[in-house]
Formats: sequence, C-alpha cells, structure tokens
Amino acid sequence: MRRPLQVLLVDDSRMARELAEEAFSLTTQPCVVTTAASGEQALALLMARDAVRPDVVLLDINMPGIGGFEVLDAMKAQPHLRPIPVVMLSMSSAPQDISKAYTLHANAYLIKSIEFQAFLNQIERFVAFWSQARMTPPE
Repeated sequence: MRRPLQVLLVDDSRMARELAEEAFSLTTQPCVVTTAASGEQALALLMARDAVRPDVVLLDINMPGIGGFEVLDAMKAQPHLRPIPVVMLSMSSAPQDISKAYTLHANAYLIKSIEFQAFLNQIERFVAFWSQARMTPPE
C-alpha cells in the first residue's frame, strides 16, 4: 500500500483552510494535509531541519506579508526545496497571475471553484494526480 500523499496547504484565510481540509478529508485516496496560515509560516515549516517534505505544496497567491509568488520564488531558489512541486491555488483567472506563476516555475495553476461540490471534485483530481506523479518512491 502506498503511503498517503503529503500536502502542504498555504492560505491566510482560516475559512479557506478549513474548507480545503474538509475537501481533503472526503477524498477517496489517502492524504495528509499540513496547513500554514502565512507565507512566513510555510517557509519556516519547509526550512526546518527536521521537516517532513511534502509531496506537493498547494499555495494561495494573495496573502499579507510574504505572498504566494514570493514563497514560490523562495522555494525555487533553495536547492533542497526546488524539486517539490508547487500548485498555485487562487480565485484569480487573470492572465498576468497565471503567467507569473509559470514564469516563477509553478508546476500548475488551479483556479479555485466557489461551489463546494466542484471544489471537492478539484481536490479529488488533485490528490489522484499528485499521488501518481509524486517524486518520492512509495514506501
């Protein structure tokens, strides 16, 4: 049996984190979600000496302080964090946001659905895809 997918979810909105955690808990494939309420907290978790590296980071764009683009840029500047896939999660479908995400080497850009069932379907597909695509071998 494969180990659960390890996801780091970074979003400054408590409601958005709780909604995402609920969606992840309803997926058919096993996953473990760690949350960070800010870019600063996410980078601290990722840089900790004893950190469990996530298989994928799901990163909100618009956050106070260190925003999602800055977190992405900081991750890709660190050799030990560079291989971790990053999926930008945003309500924005603005072409400049999508372009900037890919310019900074995001692996994907997911426009968050505002309807819960559609969002649940997005998370289900996200977990299924990244469970298969993860870089670390199964245990």
